[in-house]
Amino acid sequence: MAKTVQVKWIEKRQFVGIDGSKHSVVMSSQDSENGVGMSPSQMLLLALGGCTSYDVVDILEKKRQTITGLDVTVTGEQDNDPPWTYRKIHIQYTVRGKGLKEKAVRDAIELSEKKYCSVAATLRGVADITYEYTIIEDE
Repeated sequence: MAKTVQVKWIEKRQFVGIDGSKHSVVMSSQDSENGVGMSPSQMLLLALGGCTSYDVVDILEKKRQTITGLDVTVTGEQDNDPPWTYRKIHIQYTVRGKGLKEKAVRDAIELSEKKYCSVAATLRGVADITYEYTIIEDE
């Protein structure tokens, strides 16, 4: 199953990324002259966060858990020298819901990270991916 995306140079160090469905995002270096878009390396962390978020919500809903919110923070540590490879990535999940079972939340996160999330599967072996979660009970 091949996927194709495009990157178009706008000017200076600014680019537009376009996915196969014609959705777009602005990317740029982060200096004062170009900082209009997202850093491509930080987009990798966002991709991981988005991928696992999709899975966790989907799995919890299939388990008939009442999830009302999910916030995911992804922190990555890069090498100091080029190509600045991510070596450690930590994911913090904050899951809100009514009567959420801790085992269901933990299982959903583990299934995402170990089986379903293509971004995690791609990064695994290069970066050490860890996670923690907090469950907040809605009233």
